[in-house]
Amino acid sequence: MAYPFQLGLQDATSPIMEELLHFHDHALMIVFLISSLVLYIISLMLTTKLTHTSTMDAQEVETVWTILPAIILILIALPSLRILYMMDEINNPSLTVKTMGHQWYWSYEYTDYEDLNFDSYMIPTQELKPGELRLLEVDNRVVLPMEMTIRMLISSEDVLHSWAVPSLGLKTDAIPGRLNQTTLMAMRPGLYYGQCSEICGSNHSFMPIVLEMVPLSYFETWSALMV
Repeated sequence: MAYPFQLGLQDATSPIMEELLHFHDHALMIVFLISSLVLYIISLMLTTKLTHTSTMDAQEVETVWTILPAIILILIALPSLRILYMMDEINNPSLTVKTMGHQWYWSYEYTDYEDLNFDSYMIPTQELKPGELRLLEVDNRVVLPMEMTIRMLISSEDVLHSWAVPSLGLKTDAIPGRLNQTTLMAMRPGLYYGQCSEICGSNHSFMPIVLEMVPLSYFETWSALMV
């Protein structure tokens, strides 16, 4: 959950989000080094006299400033491609949940169970209980087991939506007539909040997502009661 004046990303809960955080720090360090070098060169140009004017015509300099950016791009591209392939992998999911976007709420269906489905609406501000978060709480949370691979099937019945949970590194578009899929795995229990990240209409910011990650024994008890 993000907090006021937070500058960085939310704490990682899934292995994919941990990889994304590491890649973010990796790319940010490269940007910082490049910015420092450019600032240093600009300061030198403003404070010193040019004594070697023929340097700009040297073949060695042109070779360096052509090869060096290519190497930097490779150092950024390779980890990025690795994470992209990891995010698309589907490794024998233990549970499948189908998510449908509507104007403006989400509906969920546990496809491994016969009659386990429900709609999830945002709780209005005037109905919030003490300690609940405004614009983020829902009447029916998505309860899922932790430390298990879960497949989310995501689509929409009307307009474009986007199912996103930042702390899990998830953001998948819900497109009418198309079934997208993503996987998630939470390494610790807790509540994880997200919102529709697509401009799907006037109330698109009022269809939050709440995942409640619990131990497997608790999930089995909850699913038995819901069915």
